[in-house]
Amino acid sequence: MSPQPNILVTIRSNLYKKLFSPQVDARLRQMAQVTYNTEERDWTSTELAEKLPGFDAIITGWGSPKFTGAVIAAAGRLKLIAHSAGSIKAMLPLSVFDSNIVVTHGAGAIAPAVAEMTLLLIMMCLRPIHKIDRGMKSGQPWGEVKAAGMGQEIVGQRVGVVGAGYTGRQVIALLRALNVEVWVYDPYLGPDQANQLGVRKVELADLFANCPIVTLQAPPTKETYHMVGAKELSLLQDGAVFINTARGHLVDQEALLTELKTGRFQAALDVFDPEPLPNNSPFLTLDNVITTPHLSAATRQARRRQGQAMVEEIERFFTGKPLQYQITREKLDIIA
Repeated sequence: MSPQPNILVTIRSNLYKKLFSPQVDARLRQMAQVTYNTEERDWTSTELAEKLPGFDAIITGWGSPKFTGAVIAAAGRLKLIAHSAGSIKAMLPLSVFDSNIVVTHGAGAIAPAVAEMTLLLIMMCLRPIHKIDRGMKSGQPWGEVKAAGMGQEIVGQRVGVVGAGYTGRQVIALLRALNVEVWVYDPYLGPDQANQLGVRKVELADLFANCPIVTLQAPPTKETYHMVGAKELSLLQDGAVFINTARGHLVDQEALLTELKTGRFQAALDVFDPEPLPNNSPFLTLDNVITTPHLSAATRQARRRQGQAMVEEIERFFTGKPLQYQITREKLDIIA
């Protein structure tokens, strides 16, 4: 690669160090001339517009400024935006995709962590170790705690996965490795793709009615807003398990709360609408609900994968190889 491309890193230095290991950073510096954000703060769009001229690529991430008209006007040489996080919709206007700028993102690097958390939450609902632990520590008699600990195995169960994108496919792979029968609802999943994944493609109502475990992995789009409401939740079997590690946007929160108050089924919720969840939220009072504060993607390994994935994408781009995580205008409507 000669001459070396000029790359601007917009994310603040403390976040950069969490995402890009010293080895990955050295790899980046070996292939390019890199200018870093050395300040412990996020830049404004105005500052980005001032700094951007002369750069061939830009690394963005959480906290990066929006690409305003002034930023795009300043991006004369810019060829690549490598977004080290997942969603880019709040940062990039559609006009970026009308230019010659290529966009890639780190959603695929985040997906394994979310999938693993999803599996963990399913298994916690099936075998409530958290409740057993609390019983032991609160001084409940050994026999009572043990009697309450009868659970279910995940092997051989049928699980419905809503959404077969990056995370959905990782969830499917984990479930299939455990000999789980997987049903999937995803209107963009073709029959051949379903066969390759080893899943049964079904309609949403069929999935909710016939799967004792349902997990949401769909992206938040106009199409998926409140795709799960009172009708779908009423179809869940008594004793079912409902997981949401995707977005609260997908679920009518009032309808979910109403159903959960009946105690008919269990839920594990990592996401809510709105967030952060208020301390007085009724969700926090229900014994049949596990709650976590939108942290499914929060692993050390995922953070490092995000940085590595973007450096690999940059390397592919400037050596003329196809990108692995490129976002096109056509894909924009169906991704997070």
